[in-house]
Amino acid sequence: MKSIEQTIRIPYEKMKSEFFRILLKFGFTEVKAEKCAEIFTMNSLDGVNSHGLNRFPRFIKNIMEGYVKPEAVPSITQKIGSIEQWNGNLGPGPLNAEFATERSMELALINGIGIATLSNTNHWMRAGTYGWQAAKKGFVLICWTNTCQNMPAWGASDPRIGNNPLVIAVPYEDEAIVLDFAMSQYSYGKLDAVKKEGHKLPYPGGFNKDGKLSNDPEEILESWRVLPVGYWKGSGLSVLLDILATILSGGLSTHEIESCNTEHSVSQVFIAINIKMLNNFPSINNSINKIISDLHNSTPIDPANKIRYPGENVLQLRNENMEKGISVNKLAWERLLQL
Repeated sequence: MKSIEQTIRIPYEKMKSEFFRILLKFGFTEVKAEKCAEIFTMNSLDGVNSHGLNRFPRFIKNIMEGYVKPEAVPSITQKIGSIEQWNGNLGPGPLNAEFATERSMELALINGIGIATLSNTNHWMRAGTYGWQAAKKGFVLICWTNTCQNMPAWGASDPRIGNNPLVIAVPYEDEAIVLDFAMSQYSYGKLDAVKKEGHKLPYPGGFNKDGKLSNDPEEILESWRVLPVGYWKGSGLSVLLDILATILSGGLSTHEIESCNTEHSVSQVFIAINIKMLNNFPSINNSINKIISDLHNSTPIDPANKIRYPGENVLQLRNENMEKGISVNKLAWERLLQL
């Protein structure tokens, strides 16, 4: 278990100001630094330090190495009705993804559905960020990205497919229902975070070097053999997401992305749906309420655990961290201050 000394709480504005300070030093304009700092801080605020504070030093390293270009912005390569293809020009992944999400919503306002794709972009950090962004504005969003070769296909021992994160987000009352998951049982960011905490995974997350299922994140990170969700089903879904990302964006496929150490030039798809144009829009919230109510009536295996819809716990954690400060690893915070 983590000790009290290892975990500290940092106020939201303090963390954001440190991200902002550092980004300015590495070539970001004030506008871009503000947006990017907010995304990284919100990720940690929602409890996803693996793609917030913990990931930030690696983001800066990629800037220093030239893989992320702070000054770059997306440029359009083709428009076909409600579909647009954009070149991310290796700009900051979170900012490119935020732009593509906005663009897909703008297209959906006109056409009912809008698709914006990105080729030649960078890691978007926490995938769910863009689901919340769209759903809070009243749009359904389906988006995904391919990755480097970081997961074996089902039945294989060598990594040939990606853990290709997928997001499905639906507006719900004043917030959202957001499903955000990689095609691996646990993302590499989650494995690394659990390893640093000195914990084991609650369920097997991959194979060790001897080919045995393991719940030890260190063993899985050593073998590079994460477990596809749903075994062969997750493996197949990963392949199809890669195919669709490649053909819709005109970008690189998983096997063409050169390195997992400096993962860049990935392909992404953002599909926004304007549900306000549907005839049944006035009754949608009521329909969702009935579905959620029935879900909450499930009988939990452990009476202490509530059955929740995807993203339900985020709001509670967000409010707690905003009030008390964001819970972070002390060493990770100290490393940030030294950047």
